[in-house]
Order: sequence, then C-alpha cells, then structure tokens
Amino acid sequence: MSFRILVVDDETAQRSVLSRFLESEGYTVDQAESAEKALRQLENESVDLIISDMKMAGMSGLELLKQVREKNPLIPFLMITAFSNVSDAVDVLKSGASDYLTKPVNLSELSIRLTKELDRKVIMEENRNLREEVLAHSTGETMVTSSPRMNSILNTAARAARTDVPVLILGESGTGKELLARTIHSLSPRRPKPFVPVNCASLNVGVLESELFGHEKGAFTGAASVRTGRFETASGGSLFLDEIGDVPMEVQVKLLRVLQEKEIERVGGNKRVPVDFRLICATNRSLEEAMENGQFREDLFYRINVVTLSIPPLRERKEDLPGLIEHFLKSWTHQYGISVQGFSPQVYRKLLQYNYPGNIRQLNNIIQRAVVLSRGDSIDSIELEIPESDAKRDWEMFGTLPEAVSNLERQMILQALEESNGVQLRAAKALGISERNLRYKMEKHKIQGRGDRKR
Repeated sequence: MSFRILVVDDETAQRSVLSRFLESEGYTVDQAESAEKALRQLENESVDLIISDMKMAGMSGLELLKQVREKNPLIPFLMITAFSNVSDAVDVLKSGASDYLTKPVNLSELSIRLTKELDRKVIMEENRNLREEVLAHSTGETMVTSSPRMNSILNTAARAARTDVPVLILGESGTGKELLARTIHSLSPRRPKPFVPVNCASLNVGVLESELFGHEKGAFTGAASVRTGRFETASGGSLFLDEIGDVPMEVQVKLLRVLQEKEIERVGGNKRVPVDFRLICATNRSLEEAMENGQFREDLFYRINVVTLSIPPLRERKEDLPGLIEHFLKSWTHQYGISVQGFSPQVYRKLLQYNYPGNIRQLNNIIQRAVVLSRGDSIDSIELEIPESDAKRDWEMFGTLPEAVSNLERQMILQALEESNGVQLRAAKALGISERNLRYKMEKHKIQGRGDRKR
C-alpha cells in the first residue's frame, strides 16, 4: 500500500533529510515549510500521516496539531522535539500526538514508529469499513464493541466470511458466540439463505441425530412422517453448531463423514442426500483437553478448526461496558415503552466495576430487570440486581475465581519454562501435563515460546 506523508519543518536541511529518507522507504512525501502552509495543503489534499517539528517560526507544531485534530481526530501525527523532558512529552501526547521523536532524529526509529502508526491506521479503517458492512447487511442485533481485541476478531471474521472455510468460535457462556456466528453469515455470500442454529448440549444422542440428519417415516416409534434435518434446512446457508464440544463420539463420526463427503443419510434411510452448507461451530470447553481425554476426535477438530476466533470475557474488555450499557438500556426502554433516561452515578459506577461472570448475557438481564422495575427517570440501586458485597472484597485484588485460577496457571507455566530453559517438553513434564496441552495453554495465555521470539 502506498502512503502519503506530510513533512512540516521550517528548517530546509532537516525537512530535506526526512523527505529523502521517507521516499527511499517507498512513501510519497509532501513538504511544508510552515504550519500555516501545511494547513492550506491539507484543505486540498489528504495525507495518511503528518510529521511536524515542534518549534517553528510562526505557528508552532503544537498549534498545528490542535487544528489538525479538530478537523481529523484520527490522522496519525508524529511530533519532532528538541526536548527530552518527560512532562513536556506528556503534554504533547495529551494534545493528541500519536507519538514523538527527539532531535537528532534516529531514522531507524522513525521507520519503526511510522510502520506502527500506519498499521494502526489501516486497522482502524478496516474496522470502520467492517462496521459499515455489518450494518448494511444486518437483519437484527449487531455486535457492540470499542475493544481493540474485539475489533481485531471482527476483522478476522469479516475476511473469513468471504470464503466457505469452517470457523470455530471459542469463549465463555454469554460472550456472544452465536451473535458473532450470525455476523459471519450476514457478511458472507450465503446471507440470502438460512442461518440454522443447533444447541448440541441441549439434545441427547438420538434426538441430536434426528435434528441434524432428519429421519424417514417409521425410522423409530413416533416417526409418523419424513422429517428434514438441519443439514438439509441449512442448504445454501450456514449451519451453526453451538457447544460442539458436547457432541457424543458416535455423532462426531457421522459429522466428520458429512464434512468429508457433503452427503447425508436420514435416520432409518439409505438414500444419500447431497448437502451444501457453511459450518460455524462454537464451544466454551477446551477441545484440546477433550481430545487429550478421548472425548473429542482429533480428525474432526482439524476439520472444524480452520479459522479460530476466541472471544474474551467481558471482564477483560471493560472498555465495551459503556457502549453495551447504553445499547441495552435503549433496547429495553424502547421495547417496553418505559421512559428511563439513565442511571444514577452510584449505579453506573457499580455497572462499570462489576466483573459479570455471566458476561454480556448477564449484563443484558441486569439492565432488562432494572428497566422493568424502574420507578422514575433514573435507575437507582434498589432496581439493580448486583450483589452489594461483590463491589468490595478483602481479596478483590485476585479478581474472580476463574481469573485467580488463570493467573496462577500462567505464573506456573512461566516459571516452568524459565526453569526448563524454554524446553517445552521438560516444562510440560514438570507441570504434569502433555506437551500439546502446554502449547494450548501457552497460546491461551499469550505466552511466547523460544521459537516464537526468534520470529
């Protein structure tokens, strides 16, 4: 991708050195010998990034930054300064600079900062385009997020949606796995066709088989007529198998065969029926551990695990809380016709502090209840179903039990890797788990192995 950069500096030599270097790096470069000229140029041409000196004759780089931010708050802006005082640097960043460099400019460092800021700009633009695409094709509820992690997941989901590759969605209960699956379907070429969800955990073996494959008349007691299964219902569209980790082994074998042959046989029949669907699976279980315990087939795992999307729990992306709270409040007040403007400061603070073990589903239920029981324009503590004792605990530093366990697990893995000098086989043996399970846990906790660091 070709990027256009504007270099603003009243010193000709410095401006020339920076411009020649940037052109040698493959960038298109515009120059301005003053902040005033830079503003005039920006009125007629757009640029991808601005590099400006701090002190210049006339308008300063800081004033230029403020004016640019008023017109375009998202454009990356690197400030070049002659100081190294931390408080001054903080002032520059508070004014809206993406980053700063001190004189004399280290060109290698400049190259690194440029790459980082332009990569971030590309991601932000992709996220904006994705949001527009999601809204354009949405037929119902869409995902509400401002979290960089979630935006990255949505970005990957959008790219995967253009193809028919199977997608595996991981995450705790209530994190929005089905909503993400629906988003993938709505962004795919298959969106005109059905999105068919199946909760595998809620059905026993016989019922699940009949649900998925359908059955012929007389296949079993009560089968009074032919029934079309979910595989056939999803023809041309997407099949969402929620809680895939709970599918019994005997059904896993048949599911694998369907994925390989693109054909099914209804229960009680011998006729092969071609099927055409895009598979999206989800689970709140560790399929790696299930394979270790002989509860999930390895060949099926690699069939459904082409693209993996791991949704973080709500407690790990609390920056999403304000948007979600507002979204659910508007949704329920509109649905019930109740005039509620918002929450008291005390209640809003509690909503932001709570860890939500039930994730987004729990937050939605809390706000729904509060709206239904509201008695005025503002929701007060009496209408909010959050345990008072949860707000402050002596052991609050440890977080929830899953957080405490997760943190302990991570620390033990780090210690074992350090004591084994990074040899994963030895670390796994010391921890009492398999090497494969260790690799899974390292990926879950974002722990890099020795080989990863070299890359």
